[in-house]
Amino acid sequence: MKKLLTQKGKEFGKSCEELAGRFLKDQGYTIVERNFQTKLGEIDIVAKKDNYLVFVEVKARRSQNYGLPQEAVTTKKQAVIKKVAQAFLQKNGLEHKMMRFDVIAITFSNQGQPKVEHIPFAF
Repeated sequence: MKKLLTQKGKEFGKSCEELAGRFLKDQGYTIVERNFQTKLGEIDIVAKKDNYLVFVEVKARRSQNYGLPQEAVTTKKQAVIKKVAQAFLQKNGLEHKMMRFDVIAITFSNQGQPKVEHIPFAF
């Protein structure tokens, strides 16, 4: 896992999204789509579990120098995610599906071990 900490920008983000996807699968979620993009923005992971369509924002921090990862999911970011989720629902004919918005926050110990925190119904 120390190798993960040495990755740069997008590579680090992609690896953290992969880690989050594995975590969700281990928790019984089915991954529907990754990196769903529109001109408005992107949703990292769309998953299903217990009749919910779950839109997941993944945030990671190598250290807490800039705060906790989940603090980066600002109200502005939440608004964008909600708009992109609406586009996903319309594109796939799922407007009447129960949905929720989760955050997966990944932090690292001093030894480089990741800690994955799943925050269901985050907003």
